[in-house]
Amino acid sequence: MSETKKLLILPGDGIGPEIMREVARIMAWMSRARGINFDITEDLVGGASLAVHGVPIRQEVIDEARAADAVLFGSVGDPKWASAGFDRRPEIAILKLRQELGLFANLRPAKVFDALADASTLKPEVVRGLDIMIVRETVGGIYFGEPRGIETLPDGSRRGINTEVYTTPEIERVARVAFDLARKRDNRVCSVEKCNVMESGLLWKEVVTDLHAREYADVELTHMLADNCAMQLVRNPRQFDVIVTGNLFGDLLSDLASMLTGSLGMLPSATLGAVDANGRRPALYEPIHGSAPDIAGKGQANPLAQILSFAMLLRYSFNMLEDAAMIETAVANVLANGLRTPDIMSPGMAVVGTEVMGEAVVRELDKLQQG
Repeated sequence: MSETKKLLILPGDGIGPEIMREVARIMAWMSRARGINFDITEDLVGGASLAVHGVPIRQEVIDEARAADAVLFGSVGDPKWASAGFDRRPEIAILKLRQELGLFANLRPAKVFDALADASTLKPEVVRGLDIMIVRETVGGIYFGEPRGIETLPDGSRRGINTEVYTTPEIERVARVAFDLARKRDNRVCSVEKCNVMESGLLWKEVVTDLHAREYADVELTHMLADNCAMQLVRNPRQFDVIVTGNLFGDLLSDLASMLTGSLGMLPSATLGAVDANGRRPALYEPIHGSAPDIAGKGQANPLAQILSFAMLLRYSFNMLEDAAMIETAVANVLANGLRTPDIMSPGMAVVGTEVMGEAVVRELDKLQQG
């Protein structure tokens, strides 16, 4: 790494600060063992920001995110803010970051480590070797479409409105991310929508098909309805390589796929923006699990998804492929050695807490470094 990279660290709520400390342990190891350092800024988001500043995210934090080379995010969500207004929910922080930074492509891998094949609720022979990448569009669709809101009708009843909206450029840019990823994997993309009942789904299918014919004819492209995709993920998940879909379906399908692996605590994610004229690409990395307030502060949280999110950051934002692979291998080795946090516990394994799991990853990194 030729120059120091600027990182914005946003631990957030619940278990976020605990699991982020284990990433700090990894970064300290990288400085000590590999001479790699980062220019780090840390700030508050979510309930932590609400408690201090009265808002889930400040404009100053958004500006810090724009100035950073990458953002590493923990989790947001705190039950004490459940009765706050809609715009004061802790979750607004991540939505605003995605929207303000133009983070349109969420990459959610669902990969089963060999040592965890028995942790899935599906049969091991169904999930063993699973390695899916779900590419979810994140700044369009029904979560951001207009009109939206809740209105009172003349008869006194109320109506909630959300609008599913996609344009050709929005579809093309996320599809390009999926096709480019597929070329580095098994060269297969499945585009998912509901073209049978939704005009936005029909447009999605047409745009992806046209883009494929123009620029990605070497990649195998299939189409699938979202409900069938959910069924197929449970029936035969290994048929998929890269799945590309809209905001709502991507939210649902990626959570479904995550449980094929045995635990939300194992899965990282990346959300990418467009490359600018200077070659910089805004990006945010986070585990897909929530803030888990029920175990916050108990030292039980699984830090591996946060650590693997950092590995994704090294790979996609800094092109540090060797370092990313080392971290992923270290995680696989720790699991193969039988260490488990409570969420991935199985008979005969050693249950450990957050800190012990993080320390074990560092020990494996030392072994890998020494050859």
